[in-house]
Amino acid sequence: MYGVSMTFLGLLQVLVLIFTAFNILNINSISVVAEQHQQAQQHSSCNASPTTKMTSEEQSQGLNGMDLIIDGWFHERGELWPGQAMSLKVEEVLYHGRSDFQDVLVFKSANHGNVLVLDGVIQVTERDEFAYQEMMAHIPLFAHPKPEKVLVIGGGDGGILREIAKHPGVKEIFICEIDGDVIKYSKQFLPSLAKGFDDPRVTTKVMDGAKFMDENQASFDVIITDSSDPIGPASVLFETPFYSAMHKSLRDGGIVCTQGESMWLHLDLIEPLVSAISKFFTTVEYAYTSIPTYPSGQIGFIIAGKNCGSVKVPATVPTDEQLETMKYYSPDIHKASFVLPRFAEKAIFKKK
Repeated sequence: MYGVSMTFLGLLQVLVLIFTAFNILNINSISVVAEQHQQAQQHSSCNASPTTKMTSEEQSQGLNGMDLIIDGWFHERGELWPGQAMSLKVEEVLYHGRSDFQDVLVFKSANHGNVLVLDGVIQVTERDEFAYQEMMAHIPLFAHPKPEKVLVIGGGDGGILREIAKHPGVKEIFICEIDGDVIKYSKQFLPSLAKGFDDPRVTTKVMDGAKFMDENQASFDVIITDSSDPIGPASVLFETPFYSAMHKSLRDGGIVCTQGESMWLHLDLIEPLVSAISKFFTTVEYAYTSIPTYPSGQIGFIIAGKNCGSVKVPATVPTDEQLETMKYYSPDIHKASFVLPRFAEKAIFKKK
């Protein structure tokens, strides 16, 4: 009996030793996992230097773009497209900070080149930006018979300027960008777009576009508003008074082209705006382009004319030399871009 008891106690001691060793190993494993998780979080900042971190005061001012980078991926989530997100793999954060107006983030992506993000919303990727820049610039410029003086509101990345510069008949190009940091960091990290600033016809104004137009009545043949979405500093650009200011700043026969959101997501914004500005523009039309990294892969343009006819058919066409510089725009796609799906045509223009 004694021998049996000793055997039982021996086995019990062995079990205790095994259990203790297991706990020690388990604690060590948890520590390793925690350390790996911390390293992963640090890696997910994509080699961002300490200078890219925002102060507590800056963070209190609004969204922090770095918070949208999780496990090495940037996730674009927005109140204007609830229930969906766009994600891009991040290789390196090139810049992050807060300007006087908004959160500014630039990162190098795995497959889309450098990416500019303002207040958490993708503005430009080097891979597909041409689909937006070319259509926004060339539709109004080729719809006008002789554009000589052009104004760009917003567009601080320089891509619209780059496309306008392809029109030799244009004599003067003005750009009003309210946020100088957008210009600064686009020149540094998006040189293929920002080269538009190098054209000698370009005059840059870092100021409120509405104020500039108020000071320049009946001055421009074409006005292009390359804005972000109607939240934050860009919200005023989607209001009727801003369109009234553009109308006053146009010459007779002039054309405006503005960012017109997505027909898949924003018909509730597009329809009332088109309806409101139809009261003082002779023609108001809606075109669109396909661009993968914008919400729903599509974005539209509201194009309105002052005492002129429809802009659906180009008044002039690009030369062979001009076409060689373009990846998206052509006279055929100019006309096709105004052909809307029935649901959008019915909602925007109340057609049966």
